[in-house]
Amino acid sequence: MGVLIAVEGLDGAGKRTLIDGLIAELRGKGLRAGSLAFPQYGRSVHADLAAEALRGGNGDLAGSINAMAILFALDRSAASAELSNLLDANDIVVLDRWVASNAAYSAARAEQDADGEIVSWVGDLEFGRLALPPADLTVLLDVPTEVAAERARRRGELDGTRALDAYERDGGLQQRTGAVYRELADRDWYGRWWTYRSDDDRPALLTLCTEIFAG
Repeated sequence: MGVLIAVEGLDGAGKRTLIDGLIAELRGKGLRAGSLAFPQYGRSVHADLAAEALRGGNGDLAGSINAMAILFALDRSAASAELSNLLDANDIVVLDRWVASNAAYSAARAEQDADGEIVSWVGDLEFGRLALPPADLTVLLDVPTEVAAERARRRGELDGTRALDAYERDGGLQQRTGAVYRELADRDWYGRWWTYRSDDDRPALLTLCTEIFAG
């Protein structure tokens, strides 16, 4: 089984750019590396239902924190076989979002911190009942909320399919989510966490990933 690494952060934090660069560098070192992104919009009915809700569809669905969290959890659960195959075929698999996203955003919506009831509920749901594997390393891409918001806005302007949804438009929610993410990192929630703050950290992250693979 390969090593599982999850990259977390706000919408617009730059997760995809970081992951693409990390995958290329790992492969350059001769390691087999793959990736998977969540939510699986366009591939998963659960993710698509959630996306529709965040853009005003599906009645009052978006108003329920728990209902939205369950949809995102089921999206990940539906990819269990694909993830297992990726881990079998690769030395390292890097995920663009994993369970911590659900915990951070749900807690922020409920105005709770990382010690609140909903973070515990998400962990029990996804790692417990749905038996999803915790990451061997979770990387928090920690950038200022304003920077992430501006990147997300520009991305939406350039690509109509990625227009801002209700979560992305809510600046207060993004601020609170960033705070919960940092608390989860401080607690090493369900495994080891490492915080990435700038491209100066890239060599250290590459070294850390290879060390975890080497055991």
